[in-house]
Amino acid sequence: MTETFVRYEHADGVARITLADGERGNPIHHASVAQLHDAVRSAARDGARVVVLAAEGRFFSVGGDLGAFAGADDVAAFIDDLADALHRVVSELVRSDAVVVSVVQGTAAGAGFPLAAAADVVLAADSAKFSLAYTKVGLSPDGGSSLLVHTLGLHRALRLALLGDLLTAQEAYDAGLVARVVPAGDLGAAAEEVVSVLAAGSATANAAAKRLLREVAAPSPETALRKETLSIRELAASPDGREGVAAFVGKRAPKFNA
Repeated sequence: MTETFVRYEHADGVARITLADGERGNPIHHASVAQLHDAVRSAARDGARVVVLAAEGRFFSVGGDLGAFAGADDVAAFIDDLADALHRVVSELVRSDAVVVSVVQGTAAGAGFPLAAAADVVLAADSAKFSLAYTKVGLSPDGGSSLLVHTLGLHRALRLALLGDLLTAQEAYDAGLVARVVPAGDLGAAAEEVVSVLAAGSATANAAAKRLLREVAAPSPETALRKETLSIRELAASPDGREGVAAFVGKRAPKFNA
């Protein structure tokens, strides 16, 4: 029996995609990304006007499953396949005519951060946090992290990537990433309010507005995504990449090459 990592529902023009591995923090791995991709394609086939991307548990997503990285026989090929698969999901969300709404109830870390940010409207609980943290394990960002420059600005994105700082929900709102910050207990109701407004609007007008604005912000997102794949694949096989992942799995401080 196949384990369910992503749940999909559709009704009244609204597709709901839920990361459903909350007990483990909704990690990103081959199986979860495959199910996520299936859900995104199902939303397109169903003609969804709005896609809601949410998650169960304390975390939106802890990011890549580093334990699986550490156990891979060919880590470069493993990462290449996973990054490409995730990037197809991000590309299809960005290119979709549906308005995508992400609902972030907890920490969105690693690839979970750009996945949440791939939405057109990001809603966050006041306790939510956003973190890249790739360089802490000797890797470069993927999942569409480089596209964050268009929203956050170059130097804020560099700070998050290089220093590993956390971006709070309020800081993300101030930076223009998050549309609304609400108390955690009100997040569900706030999301339904936004979805209702979008679902009641003109689907063709919303799709046109999304397409026009995104084209100006990032004319070729797939180029950026491919560069991310090539970079993280190379670093995953490097001494620092192997050390960073091994240190994380072993719960110790990494010893990177000078």
